[in-house]
Amino acid sequence: MDLRKLKTLIDLVAESDIAELEVTEGEGKVRIVKSSALPQNQVVMMQQPQQQQMAPAAAPVATAPVVAAAPLAPEGNIVKSPMVGTFYRSSAPGAAPFVDIGKSVSKGDTLCIIEAMKLLNEIESDFEGTIKQILVENGQPVEFGQPLFVIG
Repeated sequence: MDLRKLKTLIDLVAESDIAELEVTEGEGKVRIVKSSALPQNQVVMMQQPQQQQMAPAAAPVATAPVVAAAPLAPEGNIVKSPMVGTFYRSSAPGAAPFVDIGKSVSKGDTLCIIEAMKLLNEIESDFEGTIKQILVENGQPVEFGQPLFVIG
């Protein structure tokens, strides 16, 4: 891909509300992702009507650890993402999810799929128990080490 086209795409993503852009041209493929802008914008947009301009910047910092810590509070084992990719609860759109809250799982049972570089990777349970929480929404990007499930 031409360097000028790439710079134009980066500028378009930076100036818009788009969080992620993927372009395939011939055999070349480019994926541009805004790393920290998306979560901050979502929190700030929710907080702005309620508080002054300075408060939203401080509120996400104070609120984010509480939200992140809440899933860790329940007793149980936490299944974390082994890779960066896109989280899917089922094998195909419209198909039944692999697991739901309250479902019993055994070691080796498939919990979800994470798509990384067009490869679908089944994530298996390392624990036996019951699904207490599902911490990621279907179709959302996940980071390495991000908690996905709580199994009790």
